[in-house]
Amino acid sequence: MKKPGAMSLLDEALEAWAYTREGVIAEVKNLPESALDFKPTDASRTTRALVEHILESGLMMAGELTRADGDFQRQSYPEFLAEYARDVTRHRTKAALVKALENTHADGAKRMLTAGEVRMFQTIRQFNGEPATRLAWMQHGIAHEEYHRGQLALYARLVGRVPALTKLIQGG
Repeated sequence: MKKPGAMSLLDEALEAWAYTREGVIAEVKNLPESALDFKPTDASRTTRALVEHILESGLMMAGELTRADGDFQRQSYPEFLAEYARDVTRHRTKAALVKALENTHADGAKRMLTAGEVRMFQTIRQFNGEPATRLAWMQHGIAHEEYHRGQLALYARLVGRVPALTKLIQGG
């Protein structure tokens, strides 16, 4: 176990991703099974589709950032999903979605640790064509997941539930 203050930048980023993923899982667990098909508008994703998108994005992030030849412009977004997340939609129940969120995060974190911090300091071409370090892009991926965590919290309110994070802050 590392001493406080002795964490690497990769360790810190992985800790931030773990915190975010735990929050997503808490929001999903907070929702009733019946809310998986809820969507606030016709243009919105259902809860299930939103969680599937979080899974897809995390799988793609871990996969591409850990590849020696990682490049977010090497193929189209649908091709990335086919490569990294082709069977995500098989998770139909809340329990299956939660388990997938847990397992894909654990696998992704392991991949990043195996790739190592030196690789995470190397550059990767982003979707917009601009270069960034893999570690910086990982922060983008974490922020993206937090954005969708907020949507799940809103969905909870819209189906009559108090969001999981609000419950935690209020001590309940």
